Formats: sequence, C-alpha cells, structure tokens
Amino acid sequence: MSKLSDEDYRSIPLNATLAIAALVVIIAGMKVGADLLVPLLLAIFIAVVCTSPVQWLHGWGLNLRAAVFITLLVLLGFISLIGILVVNSFGTFIEALPDIEARLYEHYWHLLNTLAAHGMAINPDQLGQLFNMEEDESWVPKLLGELGNLFMQASVVALLVIFMLFETLNFRAKISRALENPAPSLKRFSEFSLTLKRYLAVKTVISLATGVLVWLACLIVGVEFALLWGVLAFALNFIPNIGSALAAIPPVLLLLVAQDGGVFQALILASAYLVINFVLGNLIEPRVMGQALGLSTFVAFLSLVVWGWIFGAVGMLLSVVLTMTLKIALDSHPQTRWMAHLLGPGKRRTSEKCRSVEARKPPWEREN
Repeated sequence: MSKLSDEDYRSIPLNATLAIAALVVIIAGMKVGADLLVPLLLAIFIAVVCTSPVQWLHGWGLNLRAAVFITLLVLLGFISLIGILVVNSFGTFIEALPDIEARLYEHYWHLLNTLAAHGMAINPDQLGQLFNMEEDESWVPKLLGELGNLFMQASVVALLVIFMLFETLNFRAKISRALENPAPSLKRFSEFSLTLKRYLAVKTVISLATGVLVWLACLIVGVEFALLWGVLAFALNFIPNIGSALAAIPPVLLLLVAQDGGVFQALILASAYLVINFVLGNLIEPRVMGQALGLSTFVAFLSLVVWGWIFGAVGMLLSVVLTMTLKIALDSHPQTRWMAHLLGPGKRRTSEKCRSVEARKPPWEREN
C-alpha cells in the first residue's frame, strides 16, 4: 500500500505539468481562433438569454416554434429601434466632433500653460504636438472600416442566434439518444443551464437599467448625445471594476468643455454615475443575483486581463460572463466544485448557496 501511495505522489507533478500544458494549448487555440469564437460566444449568450422568454411563452400555451418566432421578432424590433436611434445620435455626434475636438484641445492647451506657469517642468509646445489634429486625419476611414466590420459581425451573430434557438427545440432528445445513461448528464446540464440563464438575465437587466438611468441623468444635466452615453453605459457595465469609470469619461469631459456646462455640472454628472453604479452594482445586483454567483475581486480583475488579451475588446466586455460561465460549469460537477469555490468571493458568501443546493438533493445524496 505504501508503494502505491509513493507512486501516486510521484505522479502529481506529471499530472500537473500535463494539465498546465493542456491549458496553454487551449488558450493559444482560443487566441488564434478569436475571429471565429467571438461571434459564436456572443450568439451563445444571447441565445441563452432568449430561452427564458421562449419558455415563458411556451408556458402560456404556444408551441415552441411559435414562441421562438415571436421572441426573435420582439428582439429584432427592439434592436432595430435602438440601432436607429443610436445611429442617428452617432451621426450627429460625428458632425459635432470637430467642434468638440477643438474645444478639448483648447482646454488641454490652457491646462498645459497653467501648469507651466506654476513651475511645472513641462513644455507646452512639445506636449501640444501629441494632440495636433492637423497632422493626421486618418481616423475617419479607420472608423468606417470598424463600423463595417461591426455590421458584418452583428449579421453573423444574428444568424447564429436564430439557428441556435431553433436547435434548442430538440437538444434534450439528441442528448438522450447520444448517451447510454443520459439522466445524470441531463441533470447536471439542466442545473448549469438554469443558473447560467439566471445570471445572464439578471446581468442584462441590471446593465439595461444602468443604461436607462444614465440616459435620464444625461438628459437632466443637459449633456449632448444622452442616448449614445446610455448605450455606452449599458455595454461597459459588463466590464468589471473599470467599465463604469470608462463609460463616465466621455460625457463628463464633454460637459466640462461645453459652452453651457462647466466644472459644477460635470461633478453633478460624475456623482450621478457614481450613485447609479453603487446602488445597482453593490446593493441591488448582489441581492437579486445572490452572493454565491459572485466572483472575488482579484478573479474579476484577472478575468478582465486574460479574456481581454485573448479576445480583445469583446473579451473585456464578456470577461465576467465568461468567467461566471466557467464557474457555474465547474460548480455543476462534484469533482470540480472546489475550483468554483476558489473563484467565488469566499466561504461566508457561498455558504447560503451551498445550503440551498444541498437542500434540493435527495436524502441519500446529501453529505453528512
């Protein structure tokens, strides 16, 4: 028995090395295939969110195909309406951008001169060249190219969502035919799917509420292009830790240099951003979502760095969603549940979830 135990101990470094090597290969493959994986991941998350209204409509007596069709029509109408409003607001923003740049450059130059007059060792002429708008006007074709790429990606994502929603109609039947004993796998998949749908639905609703409140705050304060900043706040709310701060920078700067704005109005708008994100992100979201579905601060920030490096800007937007998906998947299997606990905020916050999960188990499966 001791000989076998010694062999097991000697195999631990080998197993750890193989696991690390496999992880490196997987990460490298995801980075190489980012152009293919990014629209696929976006489509998967949108399809997962859309399954909740499909099941709700099915519960009211509609067949699944009709429920999917109605959900897609409502989603298409909502996205089209928001898209039209955002495009109009963005077009107006592009027209006003030269004047905004001139005002920003003027305030930037005034700030440099003020700092130099107070004894700072800076040269306003040299630093002013960093933002010389007359040297390079190539940002316009780059912006148009990015918009064209975004439109193509959105079209691919929309088609993938449509096919995925119709594919889910007979997914359980396929799994049942593919596995000899499908009951345990279907049970774990159902738990994973329900938890993921709940998390994505709550996160999407919280982000939508953030965007609406930011839009109203911008309207009340009087900043231009309020709808554009609301949509930006909705999107960047998915980025942990720094997303809310990044969303607040453009409208606060715009209000700071506006003719009818100033420092006082900019402080009011910044305070509104702070209150909205504190209430929704730190008070309401943990209560609605549950503390057990949270991530530790270090894991959330590390996920931002890792997924941003793999998938770029989309990876930063989906960093928490991707890490939470991994955490939920690990938590759905007993052998990997310890990894999910390491990603969580701590034992004190996860104990409530563990008790609820344990209570749903049959008596013969509960731990003593």
